[in-house]
Amino acid sequence: MWLSNRYGCGDCHAHGKAISVDGLTERRKLSSALMFHLHCTKKLLDRIKPEVAVPGQSDTALGNWYATALFWRPQLALLVSERTLLPVLMPLAPAATLARRFPAQLALVLKEYGAPSEFIAQEVWRMDQVRYAKTVNRSVVGILNEFVKQAEFWLAAYAYEKGDDDDLLAISAKLAETPCSPLYKGPVSPDKALHELVKAGSRA
Repeated sequence: MWLSNRYGCGDCHAHGKAISVDGLTERRKLSSALMFHLHCTKKLLDRIKPEVAVPGQSDTALGNWYATALFWRPQLALLVSERTLLPVLMPLAPAATLARRFPAQLALVLKEYGAPSEFIAQEVWRMDQVRYAKTVNRSVVGILNEFVKQAEFWLAAYAYEKGDDDDLLAISAKLAETPCSPLYKGPVSPDKALHELVKAGSRA
């Protein structure tokens, strides 16, 4: 789409510094400490039944994530980046593995937007561990609820059936074009917010 693929598929970078092959052991030590925080609605926490931690800050560029469940047939999960409000739709089941499956689905969404391969690799690398938490940002919860309504419309419009991953990517993209009030002073919509985030990272 609007992002150019400026980087190759080389090794991941930590904090903007390259880690050589010789530093593989160091990378593994670092990655074991990298995590993201997943703030879930009560109905999703009731479904997953995880250990709930004190809210903190994620090590990822996209920040903390908020998630809820869509009890459709088939059931889906909707996740939204707190920093950019970027939405990601994916199958809910099995709910216990949602957080482990999420980085791969996010990578597909970021690739769909033409995000640089280095940005995608770093984001996935920094999601090595997950900490579940309750929702605390009412503004993001409001956007999450609005996206749920829109997703239900698009899921019906696309006649989504289990296994149609391309449909989930397409619907996620539709949601990302939505103007969101928390972004009005800047990029306005999640797709543009992602663009600005990646552009800022490439200049750093």
